[in-house]
Amino acid sequence: MKIQFEFATQNIQILLRLLFLFILSLALSCGSTKDFNQESVIYKDSVSNMVTVNQSQIPVNAIQSLEKPDMTLPINGYLESSQSEKEVKSVFPVAQQIVSNYLKSDNKEPGGHCLTVSKTRFFNAYQQVYGHSVYQDLPKDMASKYYTPAQVFDNLYASTSGPHKGWRTLPRKFRGRGNAGAIAYAGMGSLLNGKDIWSGELEPGAPMQVWRDKKDYKEVVKGISDPEIDPFGHSFIFMNYVRNSQDQIIGIKIADQGYQSSRTLVPSDYEIWWGVNLKI
Repeated sequence: MKIQFEFATQNIQILLRLLFLFILSLALSCGSTKDFNQESVIYKDSVSNMVTVNQSQIPVNAIQSLEKPDMTLPINGYLESSQSEKEVKSVFPVAQQIVSNYLKSDNKEPGGHCLTVSKTRFFNAYQQVYGHSVYQDLPKDMASKYYTPAQVFDNLYASTSGPHKGWRTLPRKFRGRGNAGAIAYAGMGSLLNGKDIWSGELEPGAPMQVWRDKKDYKEVVKGISDPEIDPFGHSFIFMNYVRNSQDQIIGIKIADQGYQSSRTLVPSDYEIWWGVNLKI
């Protein structure tokens, strides 16, 4: 009986460990790469009401109310006073509005899915500045054989990777680059790679997409459906650089759903970095 009890106890402990690891993986995941049936509507986000991706199952409430732009707030106003900074402001109103909304918000970490949160922040700011949805201004020539301009934008934005022809016929240059790729392809911003980003070229309010594993990123770009891929993509908004006493860039501050916005990100956090300086 004692042996059976010890065996049962060990099994319970193993199950509890597995359950903990499973819950932890769900908590950490902010991926957007699992394949989906393009004939089905898997998820409608709170911003566009269009298909995005099956990981985005927890839509968030409206992050900011629509208010008139306020360009008077300091871009780097939320930096700790002990950090050295070199302030660089975007001259484009949507980027300024994204930063202004974030600094004024009483709920800087709304939870939910990172993709939905970053997209809401971008869409809200665009609506505030121009008075209508970003979809209204997408170039008509963005359309493909399979998608309307809005669907092309959404599929790139969410990195809806898979072997379906719709994904594989989207421009390879912008696949796997999430919000940065979608916005750049729409002609609304300048795409920046990791080298550009860590050279100091990002402007506050720039949407970003990163990948923990370079191999996974490459598979997403190819459109490979593989259950072994760890879809650890993460999307957020760049706020400012953090510099040391020698004025060297040592990290960045971001706005996301609360996953990493409380700390400074450093180059080693991710293998793949993409960003887009807004030009709207």
